[in-house]
Amino acid sequence: MSENDVVLPADSDPVVYAVTERIGGPSGGHRGRFVGFWTPLRVLVLLATLAFVLGYLLKMPCHAEGFGGDARYTKLCYSDIPYLYELRGFADGWLPYFQTGGGQGPALEYPVLTGAFMQIASMLTGHTGSASDRSLLFFDWNALLLFGCLLATVVATALTVRRRPWDAAMVALAPGVILGSLINWDLLAVALTAGSMLAWSRSKLGWSGVLLGLAIAAKFYPVLLLGPLLILCLRSGRLRAFAITTGAVVGAWLLVNVPVYLGNHAGWSEFYTFSSTRGADWGSIWYVLQVADRPIPAASLNVVATGLLLVLCIGIALLALTAEQRPRYAQLAFLVVAAFCVTNKVYSPQYVLWLIPLAAMARPRWRDFLIWQTGEVIYFAAIWWFLQQYGNDNKGLPEGWYVAAVLVHVAATAYFAGMVVRDILRPWHDPVRSDGDPENTDDPGGGVLDGAPDRFALRWPRRVEDGYEHGDGHLRGEGPDQPPYDNAPLEPAPTA
Repeated sequence: MSENDVVLPADSDPVVYAVTERIGGPSGGHRGRFVGFWTPLRVLVLLATLAFVLGYLLKMPCHAEGFGGDARYTKLCYSDIPYLYELRGFADGWLPYFQTGGGQGPALEYPVLTGAFMQIASMLTGHTGSASDRSLLFFDWNALLLFGCLLATVVATALTVRRRPWDAAMVALAPGVILGSLINWDLLAVALTAGSMLAWSRSKLGWSGVLLGLAIAAKFYPVLLLGPLLILCLRSGRLRAFAITTGAVVGAWLLVNVPVYLGNHAGWSEFYTFSSTRGADWGSIWYVLQVADRPIPAASLNVVATGLLLVLCIGIALLALTAEQRPRYAQLAFLVVAAFCVTNKVYSPQYVLWLIPLAAMARPRWRDFLIWQTGEVIYFAAIWWFLQQYGNDNKGLPEGWYVAAVLVHVAATAYFAGMVVRDILRPWHDPVRSDGDPENTDDPGGGVLDGAPDRFALRWPRRVEDGYEHGDGHLRGEGPDQPPYDNAPLEPAPTA
Protein backbone atom coordinates (compact mmCIF):
# COMPACT_ATOMS: atom_id res chain seq x y z
CA MET A 1 0.00 0.00 0.00
CA SER A 2 1.48 3.32 -1.05
CA GLU A 3 1.51 6.48 1.01
CA ASN A 4 -1.15 8.00 -1.24
CA ASP A 5 -3.56 5.16 -0.36
CA VAL A 6 -3.63 6.18 3.32
CA VAL A 7 -6.54 8.28 4.53
CA LEU A 8 -5.12 11.39 6.21
CA PRO A 9 -7.22 12.70 9.12
CA ALA A 10 -6.45 16.31 8.22
CA ASP A 11 -8.14 15.76 4.86
CA SER A 12 -11.40 14.48 6.28
CA ASP A 13 -11.84 15.08 10.02
CA PRO A 14 -12.97 18.65 10.85
CA VAL A 15 -11.31 18.62 14.28
CA VAL A 16 -7.95 17.48 12.94
CA TYR A 17 -8.29 19.89 10.03
CA ALA A 18 -8.84 22.79 12.43
CA VAL A 19 -5.85 21.77 14.55
CA THR A 20 -3.54 21.45 11.57
CA GLU A 21 -4.57 24.93 10.44
CA ARG A 22 -2.87 26.18 13.60
CA ILE A 23 0.41 24.54 12.64
CA GLY A 24 0.58 25.28 8.95
CA GLY A 25 -2.38 23.55 7.37
CA PRO A 26 -2.86 20.02 5.99
CA SER A 27 0.12 18.14 4.59
CA GLY A 28 1.25 19.37 1.24
CA GLY A 29 3.76 18.84 -1.49
CA HIS A 30 6.82 18.96 0.77
CA ARG A 31 5.73 16.18 3.10
CA GLY A 32 7.69 13.59 1.11
CA ARG A 33 10.99 14.76 2.54
CA PHE A 34 9.69 14.05 6.07
CA VAL A 35 8.19 10.62 5.40
CA GLY A 36 11.14 8.21 5.05
CA PHE A 37 11.61 6.76 8.52
CA TRP A 38 8.48 8.31 10.00
CA THR A 39 5.88 5.90 8.68
CA PRO A 40 2.40 5.99 10.25
CA LEU A 41 3.18 2.98 12.46
CA ARG A 42 6.38 4.49 13.80
CA VAL A 43 4.69 7.80 14.51
CA LEU A 44 1.87 5.98 16.29
CA VAL A 45 4.34 4.00 18.40
CA LEU A 46 6.07 7.24 19.36
CA LEU A 47 2.76 8.88 20.28
CA ALA A 48 1.72 5.87 22.35
CA THR A 49 5.10 5.89 24.10
CA LEU A 50 4.82 9.56 25.00
CA ALA A 51 1.24 9.08 26.26
CA PHE A 52 2.18 6.05 28.35
CA VAL A 53 5.20 7.80 29.85
CA LEU A 54 2.93 10.71 30.78
CA GLY A 55 0.54 8.28 32.45
CA TYR A 56 3.43 6.69 34.33
CA LEU A 57 4.69 10.09 35.50
CA LEU A 58 1.21 10.90 36.80
CA LYS A 59 1.61 7.90 39.14
CA MET A 60 4.90 9.18 40.55
CA PRO A 61 3.38 11.17 43.46
CA CYS A 62 1.91 7.90 44.73
CA HIS A 63 5.04 5.95 43.87
CA ALA A 64 7.09 8.34 46.01
CA GLU A 65 4.78 7.73 48.98
CA GLY A 66 4.43 3.99 48.56
CA PHE A 67 0.90 4.32 47.15
CA GLY A 68 -0.43 4.99 50.65
CA GLY A 69 -2.30 7.77 52.40
CA ASP A 70 -4.58 10.37 50.89
CA ALA A 71 -2.18 11.17 48.04
CA ARG A 72 -3.43 8.19 46.02
CA TYR A 73 -6.84 9.89 45.89
CA THR A 74 -6.13 13.60 46.09
CA LYS A 75 -3.41 13.39 43.44
CA LEU A 76 -5.43 11.00 41.24
CA CYS A 77 -2.67 8.39 41.10
CA TYR A 78 -4.30 5.30 42.59
CA SER A 79 -3.39 1.84 41.26
CA ASP A 80 -4.45 -1.67 42.27
CA ILE A 81 -1.12 -3.11 41.17
CA PRO A 82 1.17 -2.49 44.17
CA TYR A 83 -1.54 -3.35 46.72
CA LEU A 84 -2.36 -6.71 45.22
CA TYR A 85 1.30 -7.71 45.27
CA GLU A 86 1.05 -8.06 49.03
CA LEU A 87 -2.67 -8.73 49.43
CA ARG A 88 -2.82 -11.64 46.95
CA GLY A 89 0.23 -13.53 48.12
CA PHE A 90 2.82 -12.63 45.50
CA ALA A 91 5.07 -11.00 48.10
CA ASP A 92 5.03 -14.24 50.11
CA GLY A 93 5.76 -16.48 47.14
CA TRP A 94 2.32 -18.05 46.78
CA LEU A 95 1.74 -19.53 43.32
CA PRO A 96 -1.62 -18.13 42.14
CA TYR A 97 -4.52 -20.58 41.80
CA PHE A 98 -2.49 -23.72 42.56
CA GLN A 99 -1.56 -22.56 46.06
CA THR A 100 -4.27 -19.96 46.68
CA GLY A 101 -8.00 -20.19 47.20
CA GLY A 102 -9.96 -22.84 49.01
CA GLY A 103 -8.45 -21.85 52.34
CA GLN A 104 -4.84 -22.40 51.25
CA GLY A 105 -3.80 -18.80 50.69
CA PRO A 106 -5.14 -15.42 49.61
CA ALA A 107 -7.50 -16.06 46.67
CA LEU A 108 -6.87 -14.27 43.39
CA GLU A 109 -10.09 -12.95 41.84
CA TYR A 110 -8.73 -12.65 38.28
CA PRO A 111 -8.96 -14.95 35.26
CA VAL A 112 -6.09 -17.36 34.71
CA LEU A 113 -4.11 -15.53 32.03
CA THR A 114 -4.13 -12.29 34.02
CA GLY A 115 -2.89 -14.23 37.02
CA ALA A 116 -0.06 -15.66 34.91
CA PHE A 117 0.82 -12.12 33.78
CA MET A 118 0.97 -11.02 37.42
CA GLN A 119 3.13 -14.02 38.31
CA ILE A 120 5.63 -13.15 35.56
CA ALA A 121 5.92 -9.62 36.95
CA SER A 122 6.35 -11.10 40.44
CA MET A 123 9.18 -13.35 39.25
CA LEU A 124 10.90 -10.37 37.62
CA THR A 125 10.52 -8.44 40.88
CA GLY A 126 12.52 -11.01 42.84
CA HIS A 127 12.68 -11.39 46.62
CA THR A 128 15.30 -8.83 47.65
CA GLY A 129 14.22 -6.09 50.05
CA SER A 130 11.08 -5.49 52.07
CA ALA A 131 7.65 -6.36 50.75
CA SER A 132 6.70 -2.69 50.51
CA ASP A 133 9.80 -1.89 48.48
CA ARG A 134 9.22 -4.87 46.24
CA SER A 135 5.61 -3.78 45.67
CA LEU A 136 6.93 -0.64 43.99
CA LEU A 137 9.28 -2.68 41.82
CA PHE A 138 6.36 -4.97 41.04
CA PHE A 139 4.44 -1.91 39.87
CA ASP A 140 7.34 -0.86 37.64
CA TRP A 141 7.68 -4.27 36.03
CA ASN A 142 3.95 -4.41 35.38
CA ALA A 143 4.13 -0.93 33.86
CA LEU A 144 6.80 -2.13 31.42
CA LEU A 145 4.82 -5.24 30.47
CA LEU A 146 1.58 -3.27 30.09
CA PHE A 147 3.42 -0.76 27.92
CA GLY A 148 4.11 -3.62 25.53
CA CYS A 149 0.40 -4.45 25.57
CA LEU A 150 -0.46 -0.86 24.68
CA LEU A 151 1.97 -0.82 21.75
CA ALA A 152 0.51 -4.12 20.50
CA THR A 153 -2.99 -2.64 20.75
CA VAL A 154 -2.06 0.50 18.82
CA VAL A 155 -0.27 -1.43 16.07
CA ALA A 156 -3.08 -3.98 15.71
CA THR A 157 -5.69 -1.21 15.53
CA ALA A 158 -3.63 0.65 12.92
CA LEU A 159 -3.31 -2.44 10.72
CA THR A 160 -6.90 -3.68 10.93
CA VAL A 161 -8.21 -1.27 8.28
CA ARG A 162 -5.34 -0.93 5.82
CA ARG A 163 -6.19 2.53 4.52
CA ARG A 164 -6.81 4.05 7.93
CA PRO A 165 -3.77 3.53 10.19
CA TRP A 166 -4.10 7.03 11.63
CA ASP A 167 -7.36 6.06 13.36
CA ALA A 168 -5.15 4.31 15.91
CA ALA A 169 -3.96 7.74 17.06
CA MET A 170 -7.21 7.79 19.04
CA VAL A 171 -5.90 4.81 20.99
CA ALA A 172 -2.39 6.18 21.36
CA LEU A 173 -3.49 9.61 22.61
CA ALA A 174 -6.77 8.86 24.38
CA PRO A 175 -7.12 10.53 27.79
CA GLY A 176 -8.56 7.25 29.03
CA VAL A 177 -5.35 5.47 28.04
CA ILE A 178 -3.14 8.05 29.72
CA LEU A 179 -5.13 7.96 32.94
CA GLY A 180 -6.28 4.35 33.10
CA SER A 181 -3.52 2.11 31.74
CA LEU A 182 -1.84 1.55 35.09
CA ILE A 183 -4.86 1.15 37.35
CA ASN A 184 -5.17 -2.58 36.70
CA TRP A 185 -4.20 -5.27 34.17
CA ASP A 186 -6.92 -4.63 31.57
CA LEU A 187 -4.48 -3.79 28.76
CA LEU A 188 -3.55 -7.48 28.46
CA ALA A 189 -7.05 -8.47 27.37
CA VAL A 190 -7.35 -5.31 25.27
CA ALA A 191 -4.20 -6.18 23.31
CA LEU A 192 -5.30 -9.76 22.70
CA THR A 193 -8.73 -8.59 21.56
CA ALA A 194 -7.17 -6.07 19.16
CA GLY A 195 -4.94 -8.84 17.81
CA SER A 196 -7.98 -11.06 17.28
CA MET A 197 -9.74 -8.34 15.30
CA LEU A 198 -6.63 -7.80 13.18
CA ALA A 199 -6.44 -11.52 12.41
CA TRP A 200 -10.15 -11.55 11.53
CA SER A 201 -9.65 -8.61 9.14
CA ARG A 202 -7.02 -10.71 7.33
CA SER A 203 -9.38 -13.73 7.23
CA LYS A 204 -7.09 -15.67 9.59
CA LEU A 205 -10.01 -17.37 11.29
CA GLY A 206 -8.07 -19.80 13.46
CA TRP A 207 -5.63 -17.19 14.77
CA SER A 208 -8.48 -14.78 15.39
CA GLY A 209 -10.18 -17.42 17.51
CA VAL A 210 -7.01 -18.34 19.41
CA LEU A 211 -6.32 -14.71 20.31
CA LEU A 212 -9.93 -14.12 21.31
CA GLY A 213 -9.87 -17.25 23.46
CA LEU A 214 -6.73 -16.00 25.19
CA ALA A 215 -8.38 -12.59 25.68
CA ILE A 216 -11.33 -14.28 27.38
CA ALA A 217 -8.85 -16.16 29.57
CA ALA A 218 -7.49 -12.76 30.65
CA LYS A 219 -10.80 -10.90 31.08
CA PHE A 220 -14.42 -11.90 30.62
CA TYR A 221 -15.68 -9.10 28.36
CA PRO A 222 -14.10 -10.29 25.02
CA VAL A 223 -16.53 -13.23 24.96
CA LEU A 224 -19.17 -10.68 23.96
CA LEU A 225 -17.55 -10.30 20.52
CA LEU A 226 -18.81 -13.74 19.59
CA GLY A 227 -22.32 -12.28 19.47
CA PRO A 228 -21.61 -9.73 16.71
CA LEU A 229 -19.66 -12.33 14.76
CA LEU A 230 -22.58 -14.77 14.94
CA ILE A 231 -25.12 -12.19 13.76
CA LEU A 232 -22.91 -10.87 10.95
CA CYS A 233 -21.98 -14.37 9.79
CA LEU A 234 -25.66 -15.35 9.88
CA ARG A 235 -26.63 -12.36 7.77
CA SER A 236 -23.82 -12.94 5.26
CA GLY A 237 -24.08 -16.73 5.12
CA ARG A 238 -20.59 -17.18 6.60
CA LEU A 239 -21.53 -19.51 9.46
CA ARG A 240 -18.66 -21.86 8.63
CA ALA A 241 -16.22 -19.03 9.33
CA PHE A 242 -17.97 -18.41 12.64
CA ALA A 243 -17.76 -22.10 13.54
CA ILE A 244 -14.01 -22.24 12.80
CA THR A 245 -13.33 -19.12 14.87
CA THR A 246 -15.50 -20.25 17.76
CA GLY A 247 -13.82 -23.65 17.80
CA ALA A 248 -10.45 -21.95 18.09
CA VAL A 249 -11.79 -19.70 20.87
CA VAL A 250 -12.98 -22.67 22.90
CA GLY A 251 -9.78 -24.62 22.29
CA ALA A 252 -7.49 -21.76 23.36
CA TRP A 253 -9.57 -20.99 26.44
CA LEU A 254 -9.62 -24.64 27.53
CA LEU A 255 -5.89 -25.03 26.95
CA VAL A 256 -5.20 -22.23 29.42
CA ASN A 257 -7.90 -22.99 31.98
CA VAL A 258 -8.16 -26.77 32.24
CA PRO A 259 -4.71 -27.36 33.83
CA VAL A 260 -5.45 -24.75 36.50
CA TYR A 261 -8.93 -26.13 37.07
CA LEU A 262 -7.52 -29.60 37.59
CA GLY A 263 -4.72 -28.28 39.79
CA ASN A 264 -7.03 -26.45 42.21
CA HIS A 265 -10.68 -25.97 41.35
CA ALA A 266 -11.28 -23.64 44.30
CA GLY A 267 -8.50 -21.27 43.28
CA TRP A 268 -9.56 -21.32 39.63
CA SER A 269 -13.21 -20.56 40.40
CA GLU A 270 -12.54 -17.56 42.64
CA PHE A 271 -12.96 -15.11 39.75
CA TYR A 272 -16.38 -16.48 38.84
CA THR A 273 -17.50 -16.67 42.47
CA PHE A 274 -16.40 -13.11 43.15
CA SER A 275 -18.11 -11.78 40.00
CA SER A 276 -21.40 -13.47 40.81
CA THR A 277 -21.55 -12.45 44.47
CA ARG A 278 -20.41 -8.82 44.38
CA GLY A 279 -23.11 -6.21 44.83
CA ALA A 280 -23.81 -2.85 43.23
CA ASP A 281 -20.42 -1.21 43.01
CA TRP A 282 -18.62 1.96 41.96
CA GLY A 283 -19.52 3.67 38.71
CA SER A 284 -22.62 1.63 37.94
CA ILE A 285 -26.24 2.63 37.43
CA TRP A 286 -27.06 0.15 40.21
CA TYR A 287 -24.94 2.15 42.63
CA VAL A 288 -26.86 5.28 41.64
CA LEU A 289 -30.15 3.52 42.39
CA GLN A 290 -28.77 2.42 45.73
CA VAL A 291 -27.86 6.00 46.68
CA ALA A 292 -31.32 7.13 45.53
CA ASP A 293 -32.92 4.63 47.97
CA ARG A 294 -34.16 2.51 45.06
CA PRO A 295 -31.72 -0.40 45.39
CA ILE A 296 -32.09 -3.64 43.51
CA PRO A 297 -32.11 -6.45 46.10
CA ALA A 298 -28.78 -8.26 46.19
CA ALA A 299 -30.47 -11.58 45.48
CA SER A 300 -31.99 -10.17 42.29
CA LEU A 301 -29.18 -7.95 41.03
CA ASN A 302 -27.50 -10.60 38.88
CA VAL A 303 -30.78 -11.45 37.19
CA VAL A 304 -31.76 -7.81 36.62
CA ALA A 305 -28.34 -6.74 35.33
CA THR A 306 -28.03 -9.77 33.06
CA GLY A 307 -31.58 -9.32 31.86
CA LEU A 308 -30.98 -5.68 30.94
CA LEU A 309 -27.80 -6.64 29.10
CA LEU A 310 -29.69 -9.35 27.24
CA VAL A 311 -32.39 -6.86 26.21
CA LEU A 312 -29.75 -4.47 24.85
CA CYS A 313 -27.98 -7.29 23.00
CA ILE A 314 -31.25 -8.41 21.43
CA GLY A 315 -31.79 -4.81 20.32
CA ILE A 316 -28.30 -4.70 18.80
CA ALA A 317 -28.96 -8.01 17.01
CA LEU A 318 -32.23 -6.68 15.58
CA LEU A 319 -30.44 -3.52 14.48
CA ALA A 320 -27.82 -5.63 12.71
CA LEU A 321 -30.41 -7.80 10.97
CA THR A 322 -32.76 -5.00 9.93
CA ALA A 323 -30.28 -2.29 8.86
CA GLU A 324 -30.38 -1.57 5.14
CA GLN A 325 -26.66 -2.27 4.92
CA ARG A 326 -24.98 -4.86 7.09
CA PRO A 327 -23.12 -3.15 9.97
CA ARG A 328 -19.37 -3.38 10.33
CA TYR A 329 -17.84 -5.78 12.85
CA ALA A 330 -16.20 -2.98 14.88
CA GLN A 331 -19.50 -1.12 15.15
CA LEU A 332 -21.35 -4.04 16.70
CA ALA A 333 -18.35 -4.95 18.87
CA PHE A 334 -18.34 -1.47 20.38
CA LEU A 335 -22.08 -1.55 21.00
CA VAL A 336 -22.14 -4.89 22.82
CA VAL A 337 -19.13 -4.05 25.01
CA ALA A 338 -20.59 -0.62 25.80
CA ALA A 339 -23.89 -2.33 26.72
CA PHE A 340 -21.98 -4.62 29.07
CA CYS A 341 -20.18 -1.68 30.69
CA VAL A 342 -23.30 0.38 31.39
CA THR A 343 -25.31 -2.59 32.72
CA ASN A 344 -22.52 -4.21 34.73
CA LYS A 345 -22.55 -4.20 38.53
CA VAL A 346 -19.38 -2.13 38.48
CA TYR A 347 -18.13 0.35 35.87
CA SER A 348 -14.54 0.96 36.91
CA PRO A 349 -12.59 3.87 35.38
CA GLN A 350 -10.15 1.51 33.64
CA TYR A 351 -12.98 -0.20 31.73
CA VAL A 352 -12.76 2.62 29.22
CA LEU A 353 -9.67 0.80 27.91
CA TRP A 354 -11.93 -1.98 26.63
CA LEU A 355 -13.85 0.48 24.50
CA ILE A 356 -11.20 2.81 23.12
CA PRO A 357 -9.78 0.57 20.33
CA LEU A 358 -13.31 -0.47 19.35
CA ALA A 359 -14.39 3.18 19.26
CA ALA A 360 -11.43 4.10 17.05
CA MET A 361 -12.54 1.50 14.51
CA ALA A 362 -16.29 1.97 14.95
CA ARG A 363 -16.44 5.76 14.54
CA PRO A 364 -13.08 7.44 13.96
CA ARG A 365 -14.32 10.98 14.51
CA TRP A 366 -12.35 13.11 16.95
CA ARG A 367 -15.24 15.38 17.94
CA ASP A 368 -17.43 12.57 19.24
CA PHE A 369 -14.44 10.73 20.65
CA LEU A 370 -13.33 13.74 22.70
CA ILE A 371 -16.88 14.40 23.95
CA TRP A 372 -16.99 10.83 25.25
CA GLN A 373 -13.48 11.01 26.70
CA THR A 374 -14.33 14.25 28.52
CA GLY A 375 -17.02 12.35 30.38
CA GLU A 376 -14.48 9.67 31.26
CA VAL A 377 -11.98 12.23 32.57
CA ILE A 378 -14.69 13.78 34.76
CA TYR A 379 -15.48 10.38 36.22
CA PHE A 380 -11.80 9.52 36.70
CA ALA A 381 -11.33 12.58 38.92
CA ALA A 382 -14.62 12.08 40.74
CA ILE A 383 -14.08 8.45 41.77
CA TRP A 384 -10.74 9.11 43.46
CA TRP A 385 -11.83 12.32 45.17
CA PHE A 386 -14.94 10.53 46.40
CA LEU A 387 -13.04 7.49 47.66
CA GLN A 388 -10.93 9.82 49.76
CA GLN A 389 -13.82 9.95 52.23
CA TYR A 390 -16.07 6.93 51.57
CA GLY A 391 -19.33 8.84 51.95
CA ASN A 392 -18.22 11.25 54.68
CA ASP A 393 -18.99 14.74 53.37
CA ASN A 394 -16.45 16.25 55.76
CA LYS A 395 -13.66 15.10 53.49
CA GLY A 396 -13.38 14.59 49.75
CA LEU A 397 -16.10 14.80 47.10
CA PRO A 398 -19.68 14.59 48.45
CA GLU A 399 -21.67 11.57 47.37
CA GLY A 400 -24.18 13.65 45.40
CA TRP A 401 -21.44 15.04 43.16
CA TYR A 402 -20.00 11.58 42.71
CA VAL A 403 -23.40 10.27 41.58
CA ALA A 404 -23.62 13.14 39.10
CA ALA A 405 -20.21 12.13 37.72
CA VAL A 406 -21.40 8.53 37.36
CA LEU A 407 -24.36 9.73 35.30
CA VAL A 408 -22.07 11.85 33.12
CA HIS A 409 -19.77 8.86 32.69
CA VAL A 410 -22.63 6.58 31.59
CA ALA A 411 -24.26 9.27 29.42
CA ALA A 412 -20.98 9.92 27.59
CA THR A 413 -20.68 6.23 26.73
CA ALA A 414 -24.32 6.19 25.58
CA TYR A 415 -23.69 9.28 23.44
CA PHE A 416 -20.87 7.66 21.51
CA ALA A 417 -22.90 4.46 21.15
CA GLY A 418 -25.76 6.56 19.76
CA MET A 419 -23.47 8.00 17.11
CA VAL A 420 -22.42 4.49 16.11
CA VAL A 421 -26.08 3.48 15.84
CA ARG A 422 -26.69 6.49 13.60
CA ASP A 423 -23.84 5.39 11.34
CA ILE A 424 -25.42 1.95 11.06
CA LEU A 425 -28.82 3.37 10.15
CA ARG A 426 -27.33 6.02 7.82
CA PRO A 427 -24.14 4.50 6.41
CA TRP A 428 -23.23 7.65 4.49
CA HIS A 429 -22.34 9.16 7.89
CA ASP A 430 -19.89 6.33 8.61
CA PRO A 431 -16.33 7.77 8.26
CA VAL A 432 -14.90 4.37 7.29
CA ARG A 433 -17.44 3.68 4.57
CA SER A 434 -17.22 7.16 3.12
CA ASP A 435 -13.47 7.66 3.04
CA GLY A 436 -13.35 8.14 -0.72
CA ASP A 437 -12.24 4.64 -1.75
CA PRO A 438 -14.93 2.89 -3.84
CA GLU A 439 -13.50 -0.48 -2.78
CA ASN A 440 -13.68 0.34 0.95
CA THR A 441 -17.39 0.95 1.24
CA ASP A 442 -18.49 -2.20 3.05
CA ASP A 443 -16.36 -3.44 5.96
CA PRO A 444 -12.63 -3.12 5.24
CA GLY A 445 -11.86 -4.60 8.66
CA GLY A 446 -14.41 -7.37 8.27
CA GLY A 447 -12.31 -10.09 6.68
CA VAL A 448 -14.61 -12.70 5.12
CA LEU A 449 -17.56 -10.37 5.74
CA ASP A 450 -16.20 -7.58 3.57
CA GLY A 451 -18.23 -7.40 0.36
CA ALA A 452 -20.17 -10.58 1.13
CA PRO A 453 -23.76 -10.48 -0.18
CA ASP A 454 -26.60 -10.74 2.30
CA ARG A 455 -28.12 -14.19 2.75
CA PHE A 456 -30.46 -13.49 5.64
CA ALA A 457 -32.00 -10.27 6.90
CA LEU A 458 -35.22 -9.37 8.62
CA ARG A 459 -35.83 -6.63 6.06
CA TRP A 460 -34.75 -7.57 2.60
CA PRO A 461 -32.38 -5.22 0.78
CA ARG A 462 -34.06 -2.69 -1.45
CA ARG A 463 -33.48 0.63 -3.11
CA VAL A 464 -34.54 3.67 -1.12
CA GLU A 465 -35.39 7.23 -2.08
CA ASP A 466 -32.05 8.75 -1.14
CA GLY A 467 -30.34 7.05 -4.06
CA TYR A 468 -28.47 4.67 -1.82
CA GLU A 469 -28.44 1.17 -3.24
CA HIS A 470 -28.32 -1.80 -0.87
CA GLY A 471 -28.09 -5.53 -1.08
CA ASP A 472 -24.55 -6.42 -2.09
CA GLY A 473 -22.74 -4.81 0.82
CA HIS A 474 -21.47 -1.77 -1.08
CA LEU A 475 -22.22 1.89 -1.42
CA ARG A 476 -22.99 2.88 -4.99
CA GLY A 477 -22.01 6.10 -6.70
CA GLU A 478 -23.11 9.55 -5.63
CA GLY A 479 -26.55 9.87 -7.12
CA PRO A 480 -28.19 13.30 -7.32
CA ASP A 481 -30.29 12.58 -4.25
CA GLN A 482 -27.65 10.77 -2.22
CA PRO A 483 -26.91 12.41 1.14
CA PRO A 484 -23.45 13.93 1.39
CA TYR A 485 -20.68 11.84 2.88
CA ASP A 486 -19.94 12.63 6.49
CA ASN A 487 -16.28 12.07 5.68
CA ALA A 488 -16.12 14.02 2.42
CA PRO A 489 -12.69 15.55 1.78
CA LEU A 490 -12.46 19.04 3.18
CA GLU A 491 -11.69 22.01 1.00
CA PRO A 492 -8.01 22.97 1.24
CA ALA A 493 -7.21 26.23 2.91
CA PRO A 494 -6.47 29.10 0.53
CA THR A 495 -2.80 29.78 0.11
CA ALA A 496 -1.27 33.18 0.46
